[in-house]
Amino acid sequence: MEEAIALSKVKHAKCATLYGNKAYEVDVESTLVRALPGFSIVGMADQSIQESRERIKSALSSINFQFPAQKITINLSPSDLKKEGSHFDLVIALLIAIQKERFTCNDFFIFGELGLDGKVKKTNTIFPIILSLVAHAQNLRVLVPSELLSKVQQIPNIEVYGVETLSDALLFFKEKRFNVAMPPREQSFCENTLEIDGKHYFYSTQFPLDFNDVLGQHRAKRAMLIAAAGMHNLLMEGSPGCGKSMSIKRLRYILPPQSIEEILESNAYQSLQEEDVELNPLRPFRSPHHTSSRPSIFGGGSSQSRAGEIALAHNGVLFFDEFPNFSKTVLESLREPLEDHRVLISRVNTKISYATKFLFAAAQNPCPCGNLFSQTHECRCSEVEINRYKNHISEPIMDRIDLYIQMNEESSKESGLSSQEMFEQVLKAFIMQKKRGQGELNGKLDEHNTMRFCTLDTRAEESLEMARNRLGLSQRSIHKVLRIARSIADLAQSEQIAQEHLLEALSFRKR
Repeated sequence: MEEAIALSKVKHAKCATLYGNKAYEVDVESTLVRALPGFSIVGMADQSIQESRERIKSALSSINFQFPAQKITINLSPSDLKKEGSHFDLVIALLIAIQKERFTCNDFFIFGELGLDGKVKKTNTIFPIILSLVAHAQNLRVLVPSELLSKVQQIPNIEVYGVETLSDALLFFKEKRFNVAMPPREQSFCENTLEIDGKHYFYSTQFPLDFNDVLGQHRAKRAMLIAAAGMHNLLMEGSPGCGKSMSIKRLRYILPPQSIEEILESNAYQSLQEEDVELNPLRPFRSPHHTSSRPSIFGGGSSQSRAGEIALAHNGVLFFDEFPNFSKTVLESLREPLEDHRVLISRVNTKISYATKFLFAAAQNPCPCGNLFSQTHECRCSEVEINRYKNHISEPIMDRIDLYIQMNEESSKESGLSSQEMFEQVLKAFIMQKKRGQGELNGKLDEHNTMRFCTLDTRAEESLEMARNRLGLSQRSIHKVLRIARSIADLAQSEQIAQEHLLEALSFRKR
């Protein structure tokens, strides 16, 4: 009988912790035992959770809670999993406050940091934790800080509520406010939506950096348009000041629309890096300096593996300016992420996999001094220096570049296509790809789907066979050419890849 009474006094609630880039469910238990008054938290809780005791005491005092003359024990289960983060504050405080109440809160995942006055605050880890939980749990019910409510509400298949203070959280469970019907949600973070086969995609029509500013360079703009339509990797080579970096920085604004899942996934990676950004359909753009270390670009760390620049660029653009000036180890390490669209970080404590499905853009000078292509300046480099500069980038890396553009000094004052006009073409090509049933955009298709979707007419097949023999194309190069030709055909609104589409794709291969 005494054992049954003791068990009934144990209160339960749910929370979660991040281990690597995956969230694990944590069962939070609370009980009062006959002993000298005290407050202890057990279950491999790190310093940030142990410090929460003082915040919780002050927050409970703000609602006139009287601590009992007993020992309060909080257990975080499973005990062999390391837990960290101040987002455990709210759930622990709630369990203590309802210890002698008849209602429970064990159906909810509860997140929030407490202020000394009882205010519930957000942390940067809450959003990626919830996003990870949704991926492998059904019918989630979540209580979060009110300032995070609008952001978490964008996650599909989740029931979410917000509270301002610890007192509000107590009333929420006491009065069972979660039984009140919730109003229908609206995807309010973006006005521009596109529906294809019942699925919604979001995009922006703001162009703070416009291709109108790039004078001339019509071939470069054409390459940018093709790259954006299929998310193809590209390399621009030309003299300093000819517009390489200027063009690539404008590429971000004409990229295809994103689904809500893609937007949330990119946002979760940025939240993991403690970057608090608002939900918007604009794809990420990362441009690390050429002196960046390998761990900063690919991720890593001694005790905990963190996401690097290539993970933060997921679904967006990774831009390497001064491409040959990056270290050899960084350049060679790019092979796997560019081919497999995933990077695995292995450490003694953790093994973490990050998705790296980005558009890789690079810019370089033709020689160390930069004047090899110039018609007005003389090149000061010897042939040995030029070869050493070019050989810094290996052939396997070049083979993973879809589009190579050689840019010349322009004297033209014509602006050509604007970003608005280019994006309208990208949008039409995007619709064609999705209506064809493609899960991925052209540039990210695997070998099987490349052969399935990139169908050639008779003349195009003959041209491809001729190019294979004359140019000595590898199998990877052939697939690259087919994907580029597919994007060119989509821009032309053509169901099949014609000869002119294939020849244009071949013209962008590096000689």
